[in-house]
Amino acid sequence: MGETLHLENELQKHFQYHSFRLGQREIISDVLQGKSVLGILPTGSGKSICYQLPSLLLDGLTVVVSPLISLMIDQVKELKAKNFKRVVALNSFVTYSERQMVMEQLHHYKLLYISPELLQQPQLLKRLSQLKISLFVIDEAHCISQWGHDFRPDYLKLGKVIENLHHPPVLALSATATPAVQADIIKSLDRPRMVKRVYPMDRNNLTFAIQDVTSDQEKLELLTIYLNKHYGPALIYFSSRIQAENLARILTEKLPELQVAFYHGGVEPIDRIQIQQQFMNNQIDVICCTSAFGMGINKQNIRLIIHYHIPSQMEAYIQEVGRAGRDGKPSICLLLYGRYDAAIPKSIIENELPESGEIRMIMQQLKVLSEQGIELTKETLHDLNELFQISEIKWRFLRFHFEKHGMINGKKVVYQAEHWRNVYEHLVKWIQSRSLYKMEELQEMIRWAESDDCLRKQLYKKFQSGYDPPIFECCSNCGIDLEQWEAQALPPSLQKDTDWRGKLRKLLLGAEHEAK
Repeated sequence: MGETLHLENELQKHFQYHSFRLGQREIISDVLQGKSVLGILPTGSGKSICYQLPSLLLDGLTVVVSPLISLMIDQVKELKAKNFKRVVALNSFVTYSERQMVMEQLHHYKLLYISPELLQQPQLLKRLSQLKISLFVIDEAHCISQWGHDFRPDYLKLGKVIENLHHPPVLALSATATPAVQADIIKSLDRPRMVKRVYPMDRNNLTFAIQDVTSDQEKLELLTIYLNKHYGPALIYFSSRIQAENLARILTEKLPELQVAFYHGGVEPIDRIQIQQQFMNNQIDVICCTSAFGMGINKQNIRLIIHYHIPSQMEAYIQEVGRAGRDGKPSICLLLYGRYDAAIPKSIIENELPESGEIRMIMQQLKVLSEQGIELTKETLHDLNELFQISEIKWRFLRFHFEKHGMINGKKVVYQAEHWRNVYEHLVKWIQSRSLYKMEELQEMIRWAESDDCLRKQLYKKFQSGYDPPIFECCSNCGIDLEQWEAQALPPSLQKDTDWRGKLRKLLLGAEHEAK
């Protein structure tokens, strides 16, 4: 009881919250006892408090690995606004001189946000190893897992980073992780005794709707109808960057009263951050985006999330629709389902990781470098990338495995014919296994979209035994009339404009005049 009151008091003191949300107190209590924890909490449940509060109470530095620069920027700004000054972020936007300054002053900070890529830099890792790391946090921990919906090779190296930092307690957080993904995370981090805090991920204020379509033209007509009636904030998810851009332009022409933007991984980083900030500030009503947008977004009043294309996994879908209705109010999650759309996620799965021919070609080039005694300098790697013409994620994936199996040691390529053959066969089988798994996940998503059963029940049954009754309408299979959904009077961008104009009028003309 005493510990509970103490934590409640600290929460009120530092963050002005009166009580903990589901799972927060339990995870924080474990962390303060020095335990490593895997926390699976629903989207919008306040996972960040699970490490932000402990960072203030623990003696040492809390390191938070985050995959998104925009998330780091937002959280640092938010914390500093709450008078939490000893927080800093290190990422690719930080200049070399600024990075050096931060490294020299790291012992003064309590909380460090950092990208997984920067954690691979020897100088920074050495500096961190000299400090007391009280907690090592991995946000969006499903990125570690080969079975996760957002697998990222850089996350595979975090186990080694933790070892170099003298094995501090680890807090791995995610909103969507099946039992298989949970097991994979624990295995990758080599934390067999990790405490598992897994909570239901269903959201009872979300209504699920699927609308069958036969063409992209029909999708456009439906988008125009719904967005014209239901002003934002809204997100429209696409599997294609080109289509996200094209639809943003078309919607801008058809719905000039709405502020529409597009967002994907090919947009310049500075532009991505600006778009996100404008959306958070109600200057943009609708974003046409790929899965690159939304992770870590804490916008409370998103009312409508539309999927223009079917996602490839249930986990990805739950993560994306979980950005709606974080204030607890009813929100709609609509999938425009065309059976022809399955070709896009299939192509993404097939091209996600290198093919056997690409692996063979790259290994042959590395063998040549070994025979010629050429080191893997930045220039050499640039030349190889030009020669390979493969994506950065494919190369990062291969380099990780080449280093893991001793084929690359620092800048040196170490060639042993039989060992290389075994590694090649292992990688080919591993990639085939993952592709097969992902295809099965896609088929599961398609079966859900074509099901006549309750969509809520079918969506969550893979993750938990039941779900809370919906507070609005359940789903399109249980019966829902989207026409009954009450629209806002104005788009958020115009609401904000009206707000400041109204306030200015009151200042200039007086409240009495305004009332007339």
